[in-house]
Amino acid sequence: MLDIITLAGIIITVATAIPVVMQLRTHPRGLFVLFFAEMWERFSYYGMRGLLIFFLTQHYLFDDARAQGQYGAYTALVYLMPLLGGFMADRFLGTRKAILFGALLLVAGHFAMAFEGPAATQVLTYQGARYEFVVEGRGDAHHARLQVGSGLYDYGASPSGGLEIRGLPAGSPIPATLPTGSFQLSVVNANPMFENILYLALSLIILGVGYLKANISSIVGQLYEGNDPRRDPGFTLYYYGINLGAFWAAILCGGVGQAVGWWAGFGMAGVGMLVGFLVFVWGKPLLQGKGEPPNPERLARRVVGPINLEWTIYIVSIAALSLVFLIVQRNAAVVTLLTIASVVVLSYIAYYAIRAPRVERDRLILAVVLIASSVVFWTLFEQAGSSLNQFAARNTDLSLGFGQSMTAGQTQTFNSGFILIFAPVFSAIWAWLGQRRLDPNPAVKFGLGLVQVGAGFFILVFGASQASAGFQVPIIYLALAYLLHTTGELCLSPVGLSQMTRLAPAAMLSTIMATWFLASSWAQSIGAMVAQMTAAETVAGQVLDPGAALATYTHVFGLIGWVGVGAGVLLLALSPILGKMVHGAEAGENQPEIDGARQAVDRDAL
Repeated sequence: MLDIITLAGIIITVATAIPVVMQLRTHPRGLFVLFFAEMWERFSYYGMRGLLIFFLTQHYLFDDARAQGQYGAYTALVYLMPLLGGFMADRFLGTRKAILFGALLLVAGHFAMAFEGPAATQVLTYQGARYEFVVEGRGDAHHARLQVGSGLYDYGASPSGGLEIRGLPAGSPIPATLPTGSFQLSVVNANPMFENILYLALSLIILGVGYLKANISSIVGQLYEGNDPRRDPGFTLYYYGINLGAFWAAILCGGVGQAVGWWAGFGMAGVGMLVGFLVFVWGKPLLQGKGEPPNPERLARRVVGPINLEWTIYIVSIAALSLVFLIVQRNAAVVTLLTIASVVVLSYIAYYAIRAPRVERDRLILAVVLIASSVVFWTLFEQAGSSLNQFAARNTDLSLGFGQSMTAGQTQTFNSGFILIFAPVFSAIWAWLGQRRLDPNPAVKFGLGLVQVGAGFFILVFGASQASAGFQVPIIYLALAYLLHTTGELCLSPVGLSQMTRLAPAAMLSTIMATWFLASSWAQSIGAMVAQMTAAETVAGQVLDPGAALATYTHVFGLIGWVGVGAGVLLLALSPILGKMVHGAEAGENQPEIDGARQAVDRDAL
């Protein structure tokens, strides 16, 4: 019998996929290959992402601050690495070979995540005696108890401070209330080798995404001639495939990972990526020769002995995993790397703008303003994988009625599901407004996106006032928050890259695109800092005081809600001025035709 989540997923997929399948038949056959390859790549990425924060806090027993910092370092590098992968594809490998190499790295990385190894153990030491915490379940089903003798006992925060052990019988070797300072807590990692495997797996995924992500979007654009009217609809179909993969990843990997084991959820993500790789290999003839190396002779030229340039690139890239392996473990190193890159890029933009004609200078200023506002939006939006995921597990009543419930990881379906439903609606709205010359300028759209992502957090703040005696917020409030985040995304995300390619002077296009990706990396890194503000005190991966945790979430969500709404209102207020700085770029005046990039609506490239 199908559970209600899977049944709802099937209904949404069938209802939205029928027109998509019909439209695919009118497009180049290569789009079918890219559609399914990217769908499975996103399935693997989001399936793994939905489980990662729980894996770190419940399997390895990282405290919240460390886990959220680790999550931020990983996702920041994921969004930064496509700059390198795009460069290598453009100059040497070509996009098809870069995608194949990236896909193999991703397959290896996701399957490496399945080698979870033995779980870490939390140990309480009192007066020289050691007591272990015994853990059952994963995700929101996680339940830890302290073993004293042959008994297992629940625990929590003591009202007077310290630890309270509930239900201890008289004569136990430890008291029911342990004051702060009277005991020590330590984490015992049964086999540190598996933690290194975790970092290796993350490094493989980071490098794999770097080679695959931007390049597969580029091939979509290459399938169409510059004036082909099917180009825009083609990218819309591609965007649908991305979200379909993310949607089912949350349902399947999130459900299997909690019910069966971490290895099963991560392994399923690996299987998805393997299917995507096979689809891409099978579909090579359908790509019509697109994405091949710019200079095949140079790529085949020998460098050392029988090793040619192509294999040299592969070998050097694999060797570079050691550097990624070191950086991904150190969030401070990621911030330093981003800071250096930002200073260099922004200094160059400022130098160019000072010397540029007024029209180009105004467009560059507008581009930088939009990029800065995107950092705010994605910082708030990307709480989904960290603080919002933990909020779902800790302080959300996940029951749906009729004896059915979601897992915390499955709440990630809200965003992608709403995208599948509402993306055509927003597309039609923008088209209708455009036909009547009422289409808002980009500052207005960005402002609306920021207001909505901030308002989504206000929904959760209100929901906290409706929490049960067990500090559980009804799931409807989480769903409504994700709905506002999604409508905000639809106002901002599809506009982003398109505006960058319109506003950037031809000589600055690559720099502006690099700055856009850099901003996405900053959003992930800053988002980790925001998530760390929600950190709760945990023992054995379990929150000691759910009431205090809910109060912390309410406070932080209220703060960042005002940040989002405030930034959006400011942008809306400035939109009449900023709109004039477009100088006809909306109509394409004085702008080069940018093949592929102009309509790249992949939200993960945005």
